Amino acid sequence: MAVTLTKLKISLLLLLSLFLASWASSSGKVPPICHRIDCIPYDVIHVGDGYEIRHYNSNVWVSTPFIKGTSFVEATRTGLGWIFDYVQGKNDYKQKIEMTAPIITEVAPCYGGLCVSTFHANFYMPKKNHANPPPTSDLFVVRSKPVYAAARKVSGYVRDFNVGEEAAALKASIAGTEWLYAIEKSNRSGYGSVYCVAQYNNPFEYESEVNEVYFLFDDLENGSHSI
Repeated sequence: MAVTLTKLKISLLLLLSLFLASWASSSGKVPPICHRIDCIPYDVIHVGDGYEIRHYNSNVWVSTPFIKGTSFVEATRTGLGWIFDYVQGKNDYKQKIEMTAPIITEVAPCYGGLCVSTFHANFYMPKKNHANPPPTSDLFVVRSKPVYAAARKVSGYVRDFNVGEEAAALKASIAGTEWLYAIEKSNRSGYGSVYCVAQYNNPFEYESEVNEVYFLFDDLENGSHSI
């Protein structure tokens, strides 16, 4: 009986250890996928209630043309299809590119029953390809300027029904702050409140549990919403 209890205790301890390891991996600051592939590096400069302010250095991106539509999910799928072709070698060098995370979809929402929103997806180029990124006629290869972001972590899926709600929740959490002032100065493009959705899942896995919503800006004096 004592031997059985000892084995049971050991089994419970092993299960507890596995659970804690899994919990640390899923709830830690770095998403689990970032231990396997390149993720966009950033520095956290401020942590608030439900958000954090980050600084991103200059990076190289592959961006899709603008996609017009009413569905964030469908637009992201379209953009991911183009990006997947690019990393599989559909570029001028016929070169395969390693996947990175997250894929960032910029959303310029349109409010009203008959209008359409504007989207474009952005792929972070692996660091080793920054010096000579393969060009392509289908997508845009761009080098971004350093940028700040107000970011909100989203637990669960990002879908058409909640993507706007998550952006609104981020905006509410920074209400009355200097960060919101800088962000609002950047939203003068005529599209409304432009925001970004970062998804860390694989290109054709649409039910990722690791997502983020961003508002981007250059600094406190002069904001910019573009990747």
